[in-house]
Amino acid sequence: MSNPLPLALVTGGLHRLGAAIAARLAKGGYALALHCRSDNPPEPSLVEALATTGVAHQQFRADLSRAGEAEQLFDTVVQHFGRTPDLLVNNAALFADSTIDSLDRAAMDSALALNLTAPVLLVQRLAAHHQAAGTRGAAVNILDQRVINPVPDQIAYSIAKQGLWQATRTLARAAAPHVRVNGVAPGLTLPTDTYEDGRMERMAALMPLGSLATPDEIADAVAWLAGAGNVTGQTIFVDGGASLTGYDRDFAYL
Repeated sequence: MSNPLPLALVTGGLHRLGAAIAARLAKGGYALALHCRSDNPPEPSLVEALATTGVAHQQFRADLSRAGEAEQLFDTVVQHFGRTPDLLVNNAALFADSTIDSLDRAAMDSALALNLTAPVLLVQRLAAHHQAAGTRGAAVNILDQRVINPVPDQIAYSIAKQGLWQATRTLARAAAPHVRVNGVAPGLTLPTDTYEDGRMERMAALMPLGSLATPDEIADAVAWLAGAGNVTGQTIFVDGGASLTGYDRDFAYL
């Protein structure tokens, strides 16, 4: 009997960057547990990748900002597939505007719960399962290039991502040798609905490389770390060089 495909759990795996990562992993031969917060349909590109590759996949709904749901998500995935994920991609994130003047407890609690606490607890669950089985797994945390050169915008999000950046190294040490933990820090990649025509081109011109990273390039970095058997505690910045310089504001306000 042949070995089953490796299994990846991708949080926020149906849309935008998460969909690109999931599609890349499907093409790389991973079965997929795709987490979502709502029942919105997946990106067409992901639907096509799943159909083309034919890999086993299942969607799982959970609100990772609520206590207990990250742990329940992991256990439900294990129960459904009958095995522990080989790879965890902590991609789900809460991105909301806040400044030092508008910041309040509710904003901080929401940002930390989804962007920091849930990823840490999912890595904890992954490590416990692999330790019990005597196997090895991997986790990749999706960060943000601003962790090196922060801006004053979206301050709750920024602080939570900085926490996850540092947690990546701590978790890599704590989970060793059972789980490798690394990070990928994207720069500006996909526009939001607030971006007017031409903004992405203007932002690309501000990067040291004169270009913006694509979702596929970020997904390639995730896939590489997934297979890099002796790499842990590291962060790859895929950002056109944005982390090498500083910006006064978030790209939406430049």
